[in-house]
Amino acid sequence: MAILEVKNLKKYFPVTGGVFLRRTGWVYALDGVSFKLNKGETLGVVGESGCGKTTLGRCIMGLYDPSGGQVVIKDQVISRLNSRLRKKLALNLQMIFQDPFESLDPRQTVKEILEEKYIIHGKKTGGKKTGREKNGTLDSEIKGLIERVGLTPETLSKFPHEFSGGQRQRIGIARAISLEPEIIICDEPVSALDVSVQSKILNLLLELQQTMGLTYVFISHDLSVVKHISDRIAVMYLGKIVEMADAKDIYNNGQHPYTNALLSSIPLPDPASDLNRTVLKGEVPSMENPPVGCRFNTRCEHAKNICFKKEPKLYKNEKDPSHLTACHFFF
Repeated sequence: MAILEVKNLKKYFPVTGGVFLRRTGWVYALDGVSFKLNKGETLGVVGESGCGKTTLGRCIMGLYDPSGGQVVIKDQVISRLNSRLRKKLALNLQMIFQDPFESLDPRQTVKEILEEKYIIHGKKTGGKKTGREKNGTLDSEIKGLIERVGLTPETLSKFPHEFSGGQRQRIGIARAISLEPEIIICDEPVSALDVSVQSKILNLLLELQQTMGLTYVFISHDLSVVKHISDRIAVMYLGKIVEMADAKDIYNNGQHPYTNALLSSIPLPDPASDLNRTVLKGEVPSMENPPVGCRFNTRCEHAKNICFKKEPKLYKNEKDPSHLTACHFFF
């Protein structure tokens, strides 16, 4: 059974203008996104900046109320829950943010940052056991938590500005797993880090997933990063999923022209490989006024008349029904 299900999710932001700031249009940040995620699975969500990835993550978290559709977590529709039940649901749903410095309160020590969630949820300890002995005190719980993400107990008395970017992200991860959630939304957690540090953070996330049985929605614009952590990948363009399949299938048999263009952009050590790259023409259309028909038609070299008239659905591949592609023509 799916632990997380997104059903035809939509999120429109109003565009205002004029002296009285009247609504003049909508930004279609999400426009009909659907998928299911099983326990212990990682879904990578990729696409260019502005395609709706972060909006998707925040709608799942309940930080944005959807304009349409539903987010269902363990058979509970988030938008239908009152504040008390949403707070209870937060025990099973957490988020790791992109910027580890902006997401940590600079006025608090690491100990105060990690204690905050326990206090908010009225928990003196983390509740469920995680494979190590606990002595029942909050201090020992916090100490074990910071050691679990590869930092020393001396870290707890320091402030965020005293750490490197990778160390700050480890603190952010410690905060996310403090209440032992089942689902974590990772919103580009390594994009602000050096390449050498990225691999260490990714390995930490994989280790925590194995030991804690975590389920990830891993948002990124970097396909080379998503490749190493995802079980399945959803490719987004202008608020819609244009292709979704197992990670290996996406890399070995990408079917949507946009997916193939993204794969072509991954840096390779061979300089001659640049000769075979697919370079997308034009600019990304406005999400306030998306193209009619297929949203990728303005940049697709294979576009035909039907692409400008009819919007393609996510079609199943005849050989692999789990491979979905929103294209009138499979390539």
